[in-house]
Amino acid sequence: MKIINLMENTEGRTGCLYEHGLCFYIETEHHKLLVDTGASGRFLENAKKRNIDLGKVDLLILSHGHYDHAGGIMDFARINQTAEIYMQRLAGNAYYHKSRTVERYIGIDPEILSLPQLVLLDGNCNIDEELSIYTGVTSRRLWPKGNLILKEKLGDVFVQDEFQHEQYLVIHSQGKKILISGCAHNGILNILDKFSELYGCEPDYVISGFHMMKKDDYSDEERKFIQDVAYELKKTHTKFYTGHCTGKIPYQILESILGDQIQYVHSGDRIDIV
Repeated sequence: MKIINLMENTEGRTGCLYEHGLCFYIETEHHKLLVDTGASGRFLENAKKRNIDLGKVDLLILSHGHYDHAGGIMDFARINQTAEIYMQRLAGNAYYHKSRTVERYIGIDPEILSLPQLVLLDGNCNIDEELSIYTGVTSRRLWPKGNLILKEKLGDVFVQDEFQHEQYLVIHSQGKKILISGCAHNGILNILDKFSELYGCEPDYVISGFHMMKKDDYSDEERKFIQDVAYELKKTHTKFYTGHCTGKIPYQILESILGDQIQYVHSGDRIDIV
């Protein structure tokens, strides 16, 4: 299996472009697919640098309804009109960063909803024996507090985004299960709990941001939160690959506890599943 990051916040060793966003290209036995498309069409240039023909992609999975994951979908649709685009129906709603000083739309381009290759889901989906999608994570064990400024606009009213538009791809390949999330807004532990409920085991690999990034310093309480998540992850036998919204300081804390059980993925990096 080939997994190559085509967009992430940080520069890798490949000379690829980078931006605040996330995009993965994945080759399985039966599919060539994308998970997310970054915040813009820049991932197209990175695909060229990594000798990837995006015209051969047959599926695009959108992890959730935020611009930094969906920003390149229209650019992709212009070069590939046949790949189906799977997203939760709720991902097309109006999502905002809303605080006392900021009100900014962070949802997807509404034009995406008019694409003929769009497949709107209302919950879990088994695409085939190799690929499945699940959603419906509602538990709140160590839920990221950064979500509190992320809202859904219903008419003229802002309500807390409960992230029911977030979905998770599971790849079943060669006896392994690979779980791919975008930002894990619902909390990586809750996502893993749901995985265990549905599949009766732990994933062998997880590729996901952990939504721990913030612009200012981390309080003792916030550092303890990250440590608590890390100690729970350490109880598993899963290998974690992370980046994007995890943040530099949180990653350092996670790595100090998880060691080689976790690895950071930069723009252009390849993940080897063995």
